[in-house]
Amino acid sequence: MAGRDLGVNERAARVGPMLFVRLKLRLIAGNLRGNGARVAGFVFTVLAAVVVAGLGFVGVSALRFAPAEIAADVGVVLFTVFVVCWAIGPLLVFGLDDTLDPSRLALLPLTTGRLAAGMFAASITGVWPISALIVMSGAVVGIASGIGGALLGVVAVLLQFALCIVTSRLVTTSLSGVMRTRRGRDVLAVSVVLFVLAGQIPNLVLNGGFSTDPGRMLHAVASVLRWTPPGLAAHAIADGGLVAVAELLVLAVLVVVIGRLWIAALRRALVTPDASTQGASVRNSRGLLARFLPDGQLAAVATKELKYARRDPRGRVVWFTSLVVTGIMAFSLSRGEGMGGAGLVVGPACLGAVMIALQSANSFGIDGRSLWMNAVVYGTGGDWRTDLAGRHLAVATIAVPLLALVAVIASLLAGDPMLAIPGALSGWGVLGVGLGVGALTSVLVPYSVPERLNAFTGAVPGQGGLAFVASFGAMIGGGLLSLPVVVPVLLGVTWVSVLAVPYGLLVAWAGRRVAGSVGFRRYPELVGAVSRGG
Repeated sequence: MAGRDLGVNERAARVGPMLFVRLKLRLIAGNLRGNGARVAGFVFTVLAAVVVAGLGFVGVSALRFAPAEIAADVGVVLFTVFVVCWAIGPLLVFGLDDTLDPSRLALLPLTTGRLAAGMFAASITGVWPISALIVMSGAVVGIASGIGGALLGVVAVLLQFALCIVTSRLVTTSLSGVMRTRRGRDVLAVSVVLFVLAGQIPNLVLNGGFSTDPGRMLHAVASVLRWTPPGLAAHAIADGGLVAVAELLVLAVLVVVIGRLWIAALRRALVTPDASTQGASVRNSRGLLARFLPDGQLAAVATKELKYARRDPRGRVVWFTSLVVTGIMAFSLSRGEGMGGAGLVVGPACLGAVMIALQSANSFGIDGRSLWMNAVVYGTGGDWRTDLAGRHLAVATIAVPLLALVAVIASLLAGDPMLAIPGALSGWGVLGVGLGVGALTSVLVPYSVPERLNAFTGAVPGQGGLAFVASFGAMIGGGLLSLPVVVPVLLGVTWVSVLAVPYGLLVAWAGRRVAGSVGFRRYPELVGAVSRGG
């Protein structure tokens, strides 16, 4: 078993990090073989990484034209952001990349040290790690002072990159047991969403008039972060002297210490029982809608979707994010200048409706392989339309009161409680439009979603491009169809909001009608598309 340093045979002793690199490349190649959609998604990912690497390198290099003090402060903040993103980012894809979960590698006949070296090599294999390294390399051009700064800058960038890798591995390995439990995923989901939204605090502070000097705020933040490990790396590049050498030595020691902590956490994770296999209590409940709807397909589908919304971390993340983001938007608009009147309420309500409706852009993906069981009872296109109606009813059951709450809060922030009425009506109308468009994308661009180990991923590896097309298409299509009822309200013709709900219901009905016929004809392709587990 991995993690034991005794009893390792001669063949295992010859296993090095390059084997993990080749294994990861083979897995990527095998995942793309014979699947045009996954190849297209992979090509899109590579192109996106190249663009990010190029623009990021140029942007960081452009700090050369800024004052030296500002360039150094930006470098400190930027390097800190890189480490934080590397610490959080792997948690967002936990359950998709098998190299992140040590339990998947527990049976390999390797010592913990060799396993850690192989996992480190696998971590730096990929287009996004290379892209991140290229962006960080721009600091050598942008903030280095002289030849000494440039030479030490190369070492600093490599140590910063190693710090990102070992920190991310320490976090994912330490939390791997918790991440395999539903409660742990829920806590992580809420924590990460709150952390990401906390990045809006500087913007809210500036909009609220609490500070009028961004440069002073940047320097204050950089002065604190300068003594963190990534701050030492950035300051070493800007300094380029003996102080920089000492900072790099301290950083190297910290990287080694974090690496040793990772190996210790890896050894403990490999011998700890999996908490996700423990038994759990099951509650038997008919659900809220089942008490009011007659028994049948509509009530069954709606009840099932409400249970998914309660139990699946991905659904809770979407609902929570929609509510918080729209609240922040309402606060920012009420404190800013430019938009006024109904736009202060209609804008946040419609944004929340769009974010919620995007859940329906791949309605059948969450069913996965179990979707084939619908063939037992779905014999006509009408059955598919009823299925979609049940899904939409479940979404509306939660979304309608939430959007009303958003409209009320936004109207109170705007200082005109009466604007809550057109805000809520507009949001409900946009929600109906989004559900109708999402019904079409669900049958035209279906894709598989990963197993419920992750709350932040919407597609299995290789189908990220399809997920982007479906979400982007649903967002653009829903936005265009919503213009006839949203634009007049934004321009002050608030009585048009009365027509928003009937209009949204009409679009949703039309979308379900077309999608039901298309889904019935494309049933085998649909089942195949959502059954490619990750």
